[in-house]
Amino acid sequence: MIKEDLQHHIAHVLRSAFDFNINPDEILIVPTKKEFEGDFTLTVFPLAGKLKKAPAIFAEEIGTILKNNGTIKSFQVVKGFLNIAINDVDWVTLLNKISNNSEFGKGPTKNEVVLVEFCSPNTNKPLHLGHVRNMLLGDATARILEYSGFEVKRIQVINDRGIAICKSMLSWQKWGNGDTPGSTGIKGDHFVGNYYVRFEAEFSKEYIQWQDSSRGIEVFDARKEKELSKADFFKEYKNQYFNLFSLLGKEAREMLLKWEKNDPSTIALWKEMNHWVYEGFAATNSKLNISFDHTDYESVTYLLGKKVVQQGIEKGIFYKKEDESVWIDLSDVGMDQKLVLRSDGTSVYITQDLGTALMRYEQFKMNKLIYVVADEQDYHFRALFEIIKKFDQPYSNGLFHLSYGMVELPEGKMKSREGTVVDADDLIDEIISEATTTSASRGELEMLNKVQQKDIVNKVALGAIKFFMLRVHPKRRMVFNPKDSLDLQGQTGPYVQNAFVRIQSVLRKAEKAEINVEEVYSSINAEEKDLLILMESYPEVIRKAADQYDPSEIANYSYTLAKAFHKFYHEVPILRAENEGALNFRLKLARSVGNVLQRSFELIGIEMPEKM
Repeated sequence: MIKEDLQHHIAHVLRSAFDFNINPDEILIVPTKKEFEGDFTLTVFPLAGKLKKAPAIFAEEIGTILKNNGTIKSFQVVKGFLNIAINDVDWVTLLNKISNNSEFGKGPTKNEVVLVEFCSPNTNKPLHLGHVRNMLLGDATARILEYSGFEVKRIQVINDRGIAICKSMLSWQKWGNGDTPGSTGIKGDHFVGNYYVRFEAEFSKEYIQWQDSSRGIEVFDARKEKELSKADFFKEYKNQYFNLFSLLGKEAREMLLKWEKNDPSTIALWKEMNHWVYEGFAATNSKLNISFDHTDYESVTYLLGKKVVQQGIEKGIFYKKEDESVWIDLSDVGMDQKLVLRSDGTSVYITQDLGTALMRYEQFKMNKLIYVVADEQDYHFRALFEIIKKFDQPYSNGLFHLSYGMVELPEGKMKSREGTVVDADDLIDEIISEATTTSASRGELEMLNKVQQKDIVNKVALGAIKFFMLRVHPKRRMVFNPKDSLDLQGQTGPYVQNAFVRIQSVLRKAEKAEINVEEVYSSINAEEKDLLILMESYPEVIRKAADQYDPSEIANYSYTLAKAFHKFYHEVPILRAENEGALNFRLKLARSVGNVLQRSFELIGIEMPEKM
């Protein structure tokens, strides 16, 4: 590769001419800015400082040696920067290397196991827009790590127990009238989710009526915060009401107790409703082409932490208070005291996560464990990781919280309890409908049969969703606008797909032409160089995305490459090239760009259509 070769040549010059040893990777070389002549730029300042030389003079000396030995075509010194022009033959060699490598950018086998935990839905509602971002981040991260040489396991924990699950169960018991997903034609997770929303609606009615009852008035009059208005007070008091006074709350808590005691009828209902939800989840996952290698269930894992707590007490990691609750002091790492077991012996989430992590190591012997969870849980994972370190686990230094910002719609935040969440299925259907309408108006798929048209539209629609979600750095909160995601002229998935489709069209038209470089092409232009420089950086982009667990690196790279190709396509003749050498070179260049675009999109879970 040109950049790596330059680094090694410059390292050799520094060693032989200046008696200075340096690792080639430490030599800073970047593409030359458009306003200057050259292809690559060497930043001379750090090298000149170590050798106590004037940067401009030092750059001139290095450039002269490289020019005289034929390594480079020419050079230009701009202050402390050495701008280098590459020999034409090196561009041809670079293209051949990229074109002939079917696994271009793939990393060497690492012999390390990485677990990526993502999705982790609740069985009282369908997957929604927030889950979509989570799932796409997790899936893309797993794909990138796999291509980088790691053995990856995709895992999830399904939250299938607790008071929220009992709310949907109780709601169906009270108002379901024996209906099922099959009898109503409603997808299983949506069916159960409707009853969760129904419970919250009925509970809100009950709560409003109670506020004006004698007991409600009595509670309000006894409030400690006298300056709170009635509306504000009762907004804050909602959870206390649920636990202390609500009839629906009492029934839901009683159902949870029955579940914990393995009451046969409660367990049977729980299994049946969860089964409906799992079928719904599977259908949504299939639409998004998401799969898991292993699934844990909270109904099993919530008990795992208790054994770990006892081990922690014996090792002096945890301590008991007078009420028999168990804690850990994390003040030595800048945090506070953390509860790990309640006084009644029940687990908290961090206990469960601790036990699950230890169980996973016994099962998978992983080197790294990545949790894809929203930034609302940043503190939780900081505490969890510190506790695991105190247990001196082998994977302690491989823990990472892939924290991401919440996703909103232009209309604002979503709320599950109020039924204002955008379900993943509805989102997918909306984008497919929009893509179908757009496709019909363009009329470019009319020659294809309905099955082929549907396949292409689905690839474009899902590409739009995935790219729009993944182009944003995980830590940034984002607003998802369905229509913007399909814009063929914007920074979108369809824009990148369109570049790939153009390439396939060119190659189909030229399928009789031999795509080789037997006739030397010696007039490499700026647009061709831009594409080659971008493609050369592809392995580095993958390494960065893998190191930082950041799929946006791949998404934005693919957009930049597609944009460069669109410019090349409009400004440089391909099929009407000036000679056979140029024709063959540009066909091979286009094919290589198409391969890199397709591979990049595969890494973020997007399929390329052959036509649009």
